[in-house]
Amino acid sequence: MDAQSRGRADEIDPADQWVINPRTGHYELRLADSAEQQQRQRPSVSAQRRSRTAPAPAPAAPSPAVPGPRRGGGPPGRRTGRSRTGGGGGRKKSLVITGGALAFLLVGGSVAGYLYYQHLNGNLTITDTAGAGTGGFRKNEAINILVIGTDKRSGAGNEGYGDANSLGHADTTILFHVAKDRSNATALSIPRDLITDIPACPTKQPDGSTKEIGATKGTRFNNSLGQEGRDAGCTMRTVKALTGIEVDNFMMVDFNAVKNLSTAVGGVPVCLEKAVDDRDSKLKLGAGEHRLAGEEALAFVRTRHAFGNESDLDRIKTQQAFLSSMMREMKSKETLTSPKKFFSLAEAATKSLTVDQGLGSIDKLTDLAGELKDIDLKNVTFTTLPVLDNPAEKVKATVVLNQELADPLLKMVRGDVSLTEVEKKEAAAKESADADAKAKQDALLQGGRAAAADVRVDVYNGGGPKGSASTTLNWLQNTKGVSRSSNRGNAPAKVGATQLEYAPNQADQARALADLLGLQATSMKVGTADAAAKTPMKLTLGPDFREPGTPLTAPAPQQLPENVQRTEADKAVCVK
Repeated sequence: MDAQSRGRADEIDPADQWVINPRTGHYELRLADSAEQQQRQRPSVSAQRRSRTAPAPAPAAPSPAVPGPRRGGGPPGRRTGRSRTGGGGGRKKSLVITGGALAFLLVGGSVAGYLYYQHLNGNLTITDTAGAGTGGFRKNEAINILVIGTDKRSGAGNEGYGDANSLGHADTTILFHVAKDRSNATALSIPRDLITDIPACPTKQPDGSTKEIGATKGTRFNNSLGQEGRDAGCTMRTVKALTGIEVDNFMMVDFNAVKNLSTAVGGVPVCLEKAVDDRDSKLKLGAGEHRLAGEEALAFVRTRHAFGNESDLDRIKTQQAFLSSMMREMKSKETLTSPKKFFSLAEAATKSLTVDQGLGSIDKLTDLAGELKDIDLKNVTFTTLPVLDNPAEKVKATVVLNQELADPLLKMVRGDVSLTEVEKKEAAAKESADADAKAKQDALLQGGRAAAADVRVDVYNGGGPKGSASTTLNWLQNTKGVSRSSNRGNAPAKVGATQLEYAPNQADQARALADLLGLQATSMKVGTADAAAKTPMKLTLGPDFREPGTPLTAPAPQQLPENVQRTEADKAVCVK
């Protein structure tokens, strides 16, 4: 709402009307200027008389244009009870919206309040990704959310940014991995100019039909969205093929997200080591600290010529510094105790957000925030997929994967290993139980090994790269002498990680195969009954599998190569 209209009786801003009830400690909506509200707060004489002999009638429900008050009581005659969406009376709800980025994800569950859900649900844009990803995150499992920033120029507020007719690309892409125990998270940036393969992609059409878009080899990663009719589901499939990590859900935002969220939070603090004057992005700032919002914040995250060596890789570092600062700002006391900022953030985030069907409601986003709200920012690490200049180019414009550095980093994410040393909060009893379980699992690798020629195994592909079962079979038979192996094609169902199933009397075969493949003890699934003679074991390759001969074991944080870029979100970084 603009400043000129503020204060008019017919245009009251609900964000200005939330006040704290000192009796309950909860925020409540007090529209003091509303005649109707005042009337509800002053019972009529006849109502007072009725109250002496009979219970007063239930108060009228509040207008659907504004949220109901929080549970905990209010003045006489005020509705004190139920959420508009039903459920238990007075049930607290945590708003979980993400918006332009990861920032709101991590703080959404920290502020509770009743909101007008139907209004916010109407702000969301939902895309059917035609089966890309898992279909939704799950409790008690690791979570992988793909956050996509598109450079699409269409839409209100996006005019004037380059080619107005651009279909948009995956301009900024971050794979946000949340640990199974919710103690830490890793935000993995994927360079837009990375040369990779885009797999075939079925996309839902407006008429409900499905169109198959063919695969493309050796192209920029950012072409996985918007080009040739590709949607966010195509980007999800490309990320899985590139990293071996299956995405649960996606969230996509445009330029407006940065402008609106930075404004709603009251500006995002940034630090510059040198003065900047970039004509392309129109960013002009002196050295030192600044608080950026709106167009200036957008210029900061878009600039490619202001910092470092003026490459997209340095722009990624700038964006990571900005997002970290936004997270800290949203976690600050000034934000969490301000109902006006909270209300503004909810509006800004939902209006800027496109999600898949698995996150297509405020309730589903609220569930996600509940999984993330307790992660300490010191255990949220930003990193970038390691790359090298494309050796095929004389004029360097694109990059290729740096396999030597990328492999250990991706193994850590796939193996749910934090990039920081996380202090565990579990009780001593649970730690002891976990230690006993780990010792029991590790014991499966202790003992004799069968000869390679005596190992019998059927190989299935349960989520690994295309053709994994075939290449693994060839490797086992022709390189390792496991002649009694068979390719069984695709598994009946996908698995979360590679696993080897065997009977107790096949333990020596299992240990031999585990040595060859570099399987962890957690990949070993022993049955309860012995198998008949000549029965093969069952090896199912999961999304953590890259190629035969590459160990699946993830390194510890201190074993990650020093030249893998990483920054914790709780640290303020001065951009240079």
